[in-house]
Amino acid sequence: MCGRVNIKTNLDQMLSAFAFAQHNAEVDRAANQFPRYNGAPGLDYPIIIRDVVRDAAEPVFGPAFKMARWGFIPHFAKARNEGFRHINARGETVASNGIFKHAYRSRRALMPITGYFEWQDIFGTGKNKQPYAIAMADDSPFCLAAIRQDWRDPATGEEVTSFCILTCEPNEMMARIHNRMPVILRREDYVRWLGDEADPADLLKPYPAHLMKMWRVDRKVGNSKNDSPDVLDEVRPEDLFE
Repeated sequence: MCGRVNIKTNLDQMLSAFAFAQHNAEVDRAANQFPRYNGAPGLDYPIIIRDVVRDAAEPVFGPAFKMARWGFIPHFAKARNEGFRHINARGETVASNGIFKHAYRSRRALMPITGYFEWQDIFGTGKNKQPYAIAMADDSPFCLAAIRQDWRDPATGEEVTSFCILTCEPNEMMARIHNRMPVILRREDYVRWLGDEADPADLLKPYPAHLMKMWRVDRKVGNSKNDSPDVLDEVRPEDLFE
C-alpha cells in the first residue's frame, strides 16, 4: 500500500512542474500548507483532474488542479472518516470493485508528489519495521494514478472532494521491501489517464526500477507530526538485535 508521501517543494514550484494544468484561487490559498515532508491521509493535496478550464459558449475541458482530501469517501458514506478505509485501491480490481469502478471509469486524477514512504517488515511479524523513502533517481516530481469522488456531508451540507491512490505489483526495487507499490504514470500518459477512455488498464503497471531510488530513513517518519526535512535524511542500517 501507499500511506505516506512527501512534497518537498513549495506549492508554486509544484504548480510550475506541472504547468500543463491550470490552477485557481482555491489551490493558491493552500500555499501555506507546503512543503509537506510527511504527508498522511486525511489531509488536502493538490491533485490534477479533467475539468472545465475556461468559460466559453461550449465547455472546454482540460487538466486543472483541485484541492482534494486523501481518503476516498464513497457516495453512500454517512461520515467523512469513512475515507480512512480507502486510501488505496488495487489496480487489478479497481474496474470491477463496486466502491471504485465508477470513479475509475470517469473521474481519474493525478497526485503530484516528490516521493513516498514504505515500510519493510523485517521479520514478517508486523514489528521492527524499517521505513524507506522512495523517489525518482533524478529527484524530479512525479504523479501517482488516483481516482476521485465528490461527497456531500449529510450533517453540514459541505461538499468534499476526496481521492485514493491506485496500487500495483512492485518493480524489482520495491519487491525488496514490499509486495505492492503505487502506480506511477509516465508524463506521456498523463493526458490519456485523465481522458474519457473507460479502462486504460495497461497503465496500471510497475514503474521502471532503474528510474527510481530508495534509501533508509529514521523511524520517526512513522509519526506524521514529524513533518520536517530531516525525515528524508538517510540513516545507516540499524542492528535490530540490540
